[in-house]
Order: sequence, then structure tokens, then C-alpha cells
Amino acid sequence: MRIDKINYYLDMAEVALERGTCIRRNFGAVIVKNDEILSTGYVGAPRGRKNCCDLKYCTREKLKVPRGERYELCRSVHAEQNAIISAARNKMIDSTLYLVGKNYSDGEYVENARPCALCKRMIINAGIKEVIIRNSKTDYTIIDVKKEFVDNDESLEGLKGY
Repeated sequence: MRIDKINYYLDMAEVALERGTCIRRNFGAVIVKNDEILSTGYVGAPRGRKNCCDLKYCTREKLKVPRGERYELCRSVHAEQNAIISAARNKMIDSTLYLVGKNYSDGEYVENARPCALCKRMIINAGIKEVIIRNSKTDYTIIDVKKEFVDNDESLEGLKGY
């Protein structure tokens, strides 16, 4: 049976996450417009720096930092960020970002996965129209960027996390 287009691109994002170097959670991202893949990204330290998987520790994990907080302590560049910096903005306008996350410890999909506050700002400025996040092998959530990230600006309320 032929898979639908959304799960096709989510599968590609899931393959990208396999390159991730985080020992907490790995994400993979694929940016698509008009059925053309513009770029991909996965979690990893900036080019030339040591990855957490090489160092064998995660600073945020060591400090027991809750999910969605204190990303300035993280060594990695997020999958969404890596995908965005690898594509031209004029091509990303009205595109879709496909995102898949898995926990390093058990390989399960990240429950209630969402882009962090910084990634949301980058997604908005990149001109991305929607974000589709995998919840299970066939189930996903579609996020309208304007409605959920622009009109519903949680940063005005000082909320942390997702």
C-alpha cells in the first residue's frame, strides 16, 4: 500500500534524525515546498565542535534541566535550525517543515513534541507556513505557523517550555 505524502516526508525526517548526536532527544527536520525538498536537518553540535555522543554527557541532563528550558546550555543546533540555515529564505516562504523526534534512551517518539521558543521564532522568520510533527508511525499534528506561533504568542506571558 502506498503511503500518503505527509508520512513520506515524515519518514525522511525520521531518517535524518538518525544522524543526530544528542544523548537526550534527537530530531530530524525536512523543509518541503511544492513537493520539492529544500533542505534537511538534524540535532548536532556546531561544525567542528565535539558532539554530546562523543563527550558521553549532556549538560542539560546532568543539571536535570526540564524539557523545553535553558537551551542556552545545550551544545547542539536543533534540527529545525539546521534545516532553516541550509535553505534560502525566498524558497522557504509558504513551505512546510516536517519534524520527527525520538527519545535517545528508548527510541520512542517524543510525546507532545513541539519546536522550542527559539526554533519557533526562526520558523516564523523563515516564512514557513506549517509544521507537521509525527506523533506515531502514522499519526501527526499539523501546526499553522501564523495561528499557533504568531497569533498565539506565549512569549508575552513569559511561559517556559512548549
